[in-house]
Amino acid sequence: MDKKLFITAIGKYVSGILIVSLLLFLPAGTLHYPNAWLFIGLLFIPMFIAGIIMMFKNPDLLKKRLNAKETQTEQKKVVALSGIMFIMGFLIAGLDFRFKWIVIPKGIVIAAAVVFAVSYILYAEVLRENTYLSRTIEVQENQKVIDNGLYGIVRHPMYMTTLGLFLSMPLVLGSALSFVIFLTYPVIIIRRIKNEETVLEKELDGYLDYKRKVKYRLIPFIW
Repeated sequence: MDKKLFITAIGKYVSGILIVSLLLFLPAGTLHYPNAWLFIGLLFIPMFIAGIIMMFKNPDLLKKRLNAKETQTEQKKVVALSGIMFIMGFLIAGLDFRFKWIVIPKGIVIAAAVVFAVSYILYAEVLRENTYLSRTIEVQENQKVIDNGLYGIVRHPMYMTTLGLFLSMPLVLGSALSFVIFLTYPVIIIRRIKNEETVLEKELDGYLDYKRKVKYRLIPFIW
């Protein structure tokens, strides 16, 4: 096992839990925020399991997933906008719970938790299908076009799954106002996809043929 990779992964994992917890519980003014605990469990327990599996079975993929430093100006803007969305969304969710601005029915929270879990499973499947996946926009050495599985349905199944994850996230937290903030995500991700496809068309052999074969980028029969 790569000890340096293990330490890096654990460090980012723990810091992620701490940051999310602070953004939720501080504005909520209490640790008795059941929706936040539900969300943290849904997010970080599978993340830990997936991280352990990648650590032993595919450490190279784990390294790629831990690398979030973009080099392209356009993608840096997208990452910054996403960061602002998450910070504002979590803060508003905590405040919404604290002051009870809008109370979401438990049925919606449960349904959102199911959508989140299913999206997480699909996310894991995308990682299994495409070992070239990185968190940055790049074409790697010997990279090939993946056109089977979920990649045979849409060209960007990773973003499709994050759409389900991020739009269900504020509802799991029980906040309608936070959901409004997270509605900016589709706009952000469309901007990222357009830039990514420009890069792939120029640098990845066979991508133009793949675009002709798989027409939809994000949502089947829609876009």
